[in-house]
Amino acid sequence: MPDLRLVPPITDDPAQFEPLRSEVRAFVAEQRAAGHIGREVDTWLTGWDEDFTQALAQRGWLGMTVPVEYGGRGRGHVERFVVTEELLAAGAPVAAHWIADRQVVPSLLNYGTEQQKQRYLPRIADGTCFFAIGMSEPDSGSDLASVRTRATRVDGGWSLSGTKVWTSGAHRAEAFICLARSQALDTAHRHAGLSQFIVDLDSTGVDVRPIRSMDGRHHFNEVILDNVFVPDEMVFGTIGDGWTQVTSELAFERSGPERFLSTLPLLAETAEQTRAHMIPHHPDLGRYVARLAGLHQMSTAVAGALARHESADTAAAVVKVLGTSTEGNIAAFVDTLSDGLDPALAEHTRLTRTALVQRPGFTLRGGTNEVLRGVIARGLGLR
Repeated sequence: MPDLRLVPPITDDPAQFEPLRSEVRAFVAEQRAAGHIGREVDTWLTGWDEDFTQALAQRGWLGMTVPVEYGGRGRGHVERFVVTEELLAAGAPVAAHWIADRQVVPSLLNYGTEQQKQRYLPRIADGTCFFAIGMSEPDSGSDLASVRTRATRVDGGWSLSGTKVWTSGAHRAEAFICLARSQALDTAHRHAGLSQFIVDLDSTGVDVRPIRSMDGRHHFNEVILDNVFVPDEMVFGTIGDGWTQVTSELAFERSGPERFLSTLPLLAETAEQTRAHMIPHHPDLGRYVARLAGLHQMSTAVAGALARHESADTAAAVVKVLGTSTEGNIAAFVDTLSDGLDPALAEHTRLTRTALVQRPGFTLRGGTNEVLRGVIARGLGLR
């Protein structure tokens, strides 16, 4: 009988990482007592704090999967998962290094040249190099095969022109990895002819424009590329293999604990206030706690598969769909409890409103859930 499990099995003993988990929790407690961690939601997008990033680097909790010869820690994906899960659960401000550490590191290790690895990996590990990702476009959304950004061969490199949107942190990042069409579109093979490039965001012809959220905050950007020169040494991976590379990156982007823990600080605050009888008891509180426990197991399983270099595209999509739906549902659930709350719970109300503002982005980032359901169906042979 074929194996149709949606997520891989967990083969590691979770108890072996408890000392590390306890160490991170102690660090979080110290940082919270010092005022460096507050009650916030969606902090892997909104919590840009370079000082906190430096504190993590000094503890050895950045670049954990980077080999020692490139300035990293030479540790495993599951160990990194434990650290990031604890930080996200606490609402720690991890946005500055998030994309570089989560997505760019494994991509560099898989596809980067020796020069690129030497240039970027040590600085990512010491918390001084920040990246963004240039995938989505105004008319493409989750259909990355339809990107219109063009890469044209020129003397000594490539010239890129086009527009990227929803580019988190591009106004602060040093560079981004840009997906562009390097060959004319073949409608019979839409995923062919795509390539990736490392683009310095200070380059001539790069215009980074803010996209502000409903609350006026600035996390996303539109990045306009107007004949931006990228030298040959900044071609990322192999020309024409961009689609294969992107889908590999997305397994890391879609399956991590950030896909189900964005509103855990709000749920934890709600549980504390319920215990104090400041908020009425509701059975859905326990249901969401149980659902997050299940998502923790699923996400841990994907981290283990990635550590074993196993394909996890379908499983990552499952975690992303279920996790981001749960994050948003938690925000809506807590909002239903907010009518007539004691004025002393003003901070709880603020946190709830922040979660509701961030909610629309949960199911969009990393590919819309509608598209990912198709990915799951295709992965299971159902379409």
